[in-house]
Amino acid sequence: MKKFKKLVKILVALFITIVLMLYFLQEKLIFMPTTLAHDYEYTFSKPFQEFNLFAEDGAQLNGLHFKAERPKGVILYFHGNAGDLSRWGEIASFFVDKQYDVIVMDYRKYGKSTGKLSEKVLYTDAQLFYDYSLQHYEEHEITVYGRSLGTGIATQIASVNKPNKLILETPYYSLVSLAKNRFSFLPIESLLKYKIPSHKFIQQVACAIVIFHGTDDRIVPYSSGKRLYESIPHSKKQMITINGGAHNNLIQFDAYLQNSTKVLE
Repeated sequence: MKKFKKLVKILVALFITIVLMLYFLQEKLIFMPTTLAHDYEYTFSKPFQEFNLFAEDGAQLNGLHFKAERPKGVILYFHGNAGDLSRWGEIASFFVDKQYDVIVMDYRKYGKSTGKLSEKVLYTDAQLFYDYSLQHYEEHEITVYGRSLGTGIATQIASVNKPNKLILETPYYSLVSLAKNRFSFLPIESLLKYKIPSHKFIQQVACAIVIFHGTDDRIVPYSSGKRLYESIPHSKKQMITINGGAHNNLIQFDAYLQNSTKVLE
């Protein structure tokens, strides 16, 4: 009996430790930024302009504006949870080659961007970049594109604006559901500060929606993207399944290359 009680105490202590770690370290688990020196100079193969926007609380938000020769429109791109614009700027060249301008931002604490992170400021900062896009383009020329973590932010922005199209690459139903999938034994809804309920935002998205998701995604399961797709209330939707695609390699598949060209047109 004493051994049993000791084991129970150990398990309870372990459970409490895991709960506390998840609560206090969740930002480090969700966001994996790399930082850049303030005077870092970007170099890319495509023409671009670096710019900064400022939030109401004084946070500086760094962005890049790529220019195509004969732009068909602009893609407002919300990137994944790791890296910074020195990496994500390279990905913009794929869309510039298709004759689209690209605007991409770094979230707070990423690259040269500053400020304190929260779920609320992810949305308000993103809106600043949408407003910047509106200063340079008509709204019907704007395609909002989200990748991985950025899909929730992109969906929220599309839900409160009227872009031409919303494209989501490897999206999740919500961060809560994603965390529950990994930590099913924990009270996730009570612990998680970042919920990003994409499935709720998508109910208010009026434009056409296209989802790309790989069947072998081990970061955001294909089932999560499929569930999000099924929650879309209107018929202007398309889910493109990349058989064998993982989380970070869809661009290597013909199904993505061919269909991404079609859906942008």
